[in-house]
Amino acid sequence: MQELATRIVLIRHGETLWNRAGRIQGHTDIALSPLGLAQAERLAEALADEPLAALYASDLSRAHQTAQALARRLDLPVRLDPGLRERAFGRFEGLDWEQISRAHPEDAERWRRREPDFAVGGGESLNEFSARALAAVRRAAAAHPGAVVAIVTHGGVLDCLYRAAARLALDAPRNWQLGNATLNRLLATADGFTLVGWNDDHHLAGLTNGDGSP
Repeated sequence: MQELATRIVLIRHGETLWNRAGRIQGHTDIALSPLGLAQAERLAEALADEPLAALYASDLSRAHQTAQALARRLDLPVRLDPGLRERAFGRFEGLDWEQISRAHPEDAERWRRREPDFAVGGGESLNEFSARALAAVRRAAAAHPGAVVAIVTHGGVLDCLYRAAARLALDAPRNWQLGNATLNRLLATADGFTLVGWNDDHHLAGLTNGDGSP
């Protein structure tokens, strides 16, 4: 009997003010900005006709708020999973790259090199984070074989999933986009993940931050 693939609609949360300022969020619980809330509504419109069997989200506010816009439109409950959280960045959280480079130059260099075993800022290593995030997505996929599932999560989780689907190492340089509130599609089977589409942002066309900036 052929295994049924689960189709995953993978979504990064809408924008936060810390995203705009380039500050590291990690497990710090930051809500969506006004633009992020508008992005979530556009996302819900774009997926209004998607035959979703379930809706999962990180339990951090920025992901949960994004998922709630979908939940209202599709009349689905949001299933919160802490396993879908962003990577924990410890003492780096709240800082931008320039501040981290000044205060922790050696750690900043190790982070830049994407050392898989380096627990950045006293938080999670890439190996720990990727294992945790991929396990959460596999659980969701396994619960809905042959169906379509939406997962609202974070940029780091999307990065790990892209690497898993493209068979790329955790320390390989990144050359793909991870936009806020974009649509990303994967197939999940017992053999792993397969890329279908990535960083689709057509539904966000024309949105601005109120000052004319995108």
